[in-house]
Amino acid sequence: MGEERDELKAAAAAETAAAGEVGGGYRVFSGRHEFQYNMVHSILAIAIWIGAMHFNAFLILLSFLVLPFSKFLVVIGLLSVFVFLPINPHSNFGRSLSRYICKHLCTYFPVTLHVEDINAFNPHRAYVFGFEPHSVLPIGVVALAEHTGFLPLPTMKVIVTSPAFYTPFLRHIWTWLGSTPATRKNFCSQLATGKNCAIVPGGVQEAFFMERGSEIVFLKSRRGFVRIAMEMGCPLVPVFSFGQSHSYKWWKPGGKLFLQLSRAIKFTPMLFWGRFGSFVPYQHPMHVVVGKPIELKKNPQPTAEEVLEVHGQFVQALQDLFERHKARLGYADISLKIL
Repeated sequence: MGEERDELKAAAAAETAAAGEVGGGYRVFSGRHEFQYNMVHSILAIAIWIGAMHFNAFLILLSFLVLPFSKFLVVIGLLSVFVFLPINPHSNFGRSLSRYICKHLCTYFPVTLHVEDINAFNPHRAYVFGFEPHSVLPIGVVALAEHTGFLPLPTMKVIVTSPAFYTPFLRHIWTWLGSTPATRKNFCSQLATGKNCAIVPGGVQEAFFMERGSEIVFLKSRRGFVRIAMEMGCPLVPVFSFGQSHSYKWWKPGGKLFLQLSRAIKFTPMLFWGRFGSFVPYQHPMHVVVGKPIELKKNPQPTAEEVLEVHGQFVQALQDLFERHKARLGYADISLKIL
């Protein structure tokens, strides 16, 4: 453990030294420098955030196998209540839990945020952060979270696939963490009220195309977030998370039928596992790099050609961001495939 700390300190020192080469506005925020690391608290935070997805399936399966059918139906009924139970996104308990999860997730891997030019961000403007890749789970987005507090921006909403908000318990936790359903109306309303939004353009479907040994980004046909940014006049910001793909090992079937199923249910069913075969991810350092904003003029009705042009700028900016940082972050041999 002591050697691991020394390596992390050395890496952080190297990154700080490299900051001068990238630019005067370059900033590094390290999870273990900003917060105190505690393995027990980190595992608990992971269990709350990620374990909520497994808890429902475990509870339903256990109830079906152990309880009489009538009581099994009662369990299903109670879970259904939690699907529609109103959530107070501003509850003190929820905010405290969110800060706890964010803080200890950042120290676990650890997560380090690199901002190429922190002076390029205005706290009085709203930005659209295009975060890639999705991987099994886009865990690195925690570096952008409002409750983590690395970025000098007052609010941050993470646009998440809608089915998550119909999942008992998970919908409460993710709402408190600052997530919001991925609908056009919701996306626009968040930006209109001055809130920053982070979105994984490739979405859960991107997980279908994952390959070992390379980073896959499903982006060429994903232009909706670009159109919304143009309509609202909000700058686009490319973000790439190095090391995130090492958080889990995974297995998934392939084929056209499986792809059609993934599209229909809006997520990719797969088996994934971490330490000791559990949902606890492997402790692999994660580096989330935030590029410079792409400034956009407000265009309430952009043409398809205009959207395509700006989308091309974002794709190129993401590619350049990856190439600029991959070698010094330890991923020189990894290629980025944009589908």
